[in-house]
Amino acid sequence: MKEHFNTILLGFLTAFGVVLLTMPSLIKVARMKHLVDEPSEARKLHQRSVPTIGGIIIFAAIIFSYALYFPTEWSVRLRDLDQAMSIFKGFRHATSDFKYVLAAMVLLFFIGVKDDIVGFSPVKKLVGHFLVGSILILLADIRIHSMHGIFGIYYLPYSASVLFTFFVYVVLVNAFNLIDGVDGLAGGVGLIASLAFGTWLYMCGLDMGLTLLAFVLAGALLAFLIFNFHPARVFMGDSGSLIVGAILAVLAIEVVDHDKRYLPVQLEHLSRPIFVMAVLAYPLVDTLRVFVVRMARGTSPFAADRNHIHHRLLALGLGHRGTTLAIYVYVLTIIGLSFLTRKLHPNIGLMVMGTTAFAIAMLPFAWPMRRKA
Repeated sequence: MKEHFNTILLGFLTAFGVVLLTMPSLIKVARMKHLVDEPSEARKLHQRSVPTIGGIIIFAAIIFSYALYFPTEWSVRLRDLDQAMSIFKGFRHATSDFKYVLAAMVLLFFIGVKDDIVGFSPVKKLVGHFLVGSILILLADIRIHSMHGIFGIYYLPYSASVLFTFFVYVVLVNAFNLIDGVDGLAGGVGLIASLAFGTWLYMCGLDMGLTLLAFVLAGALLAFLIFNFHPARVFMGDSGSLIVGAILAVLAIEVVDHDKRYLPVQLEHLSRPIFVMAVLAYPLVDTLRVFVVRMARGTSPFAADRNHIHHRLLALGLGHRGTTLAIYVYVLTIIGLSFLTRKLHPNIGLMVMGTTAFAIAMLPFAWPMRRKA
């Protein structure tokens, strides 16, 4: 994989450059055409109109960079025949992933753009997710085949694998969409996740295609944060959050079942499911907590409110930047914990990591609110 470092770096820099150079023009056009989000609802946190179609440029940068640098052959120094076969199978799988992932991204992009501009009913959006999930899971065969000992589960039968992967895809895409509520939050969490998955795949050294996709996404999000960090000049909207969430879902699913034989010896005991859950801990914990609270109150779990963790941090006086940075630290802490517990039994490691993740996430709600004078 070292032979492809320059290609991966070029993909990252190209995606970064496309977003950096074209986003100002999109912001200008969005304001001219009034494609903005007005602060008309109590739950909204911004005080002025902000363009909501930043996802258009994120999508364009990812598609352009991923297609431009996707390898047509993998020239690596093979250590043995077994690695040669793994490389060959990986290349075939990556080529299949390439066309199906692009098809799924295009479909999600149009769903997101329509939702950003004229709205999209929940039922139609669910149908769209079903179609995208079918492309990724049934056609591309991007599935979770094993839980690697979590809860004593190893091999998953085909039907169970398909249903469970559908569930994981829907949860991850919607969880990422739900955290897009504070300037720089969704983009920053997505950046950390894409870098974590990309680095893991790079160290495995067998899948150039997925590694490139992860770093292309990271480059696009890093440039987007320049315009989205508080005070935000643009939001990614559903056209961006759905794309980013879907790519992270694909990367997460692939990492769970990826060959880790060529990882550094220090990481050979790292549980892949636990690592994936650690990387995506914030959107998973926040979404689960919000859904439980809403159902306990007798309201729809899909009803929008101001009950997310980032809302509570804002109420405690951290502000947009403080809230965003605090959540970044939380994500990095949980990822670090997954490495510290890598030599434990997977179930014990999951218990330690999960308990810690939930306990830290609940701290803002245990902290007393400031009394207004």
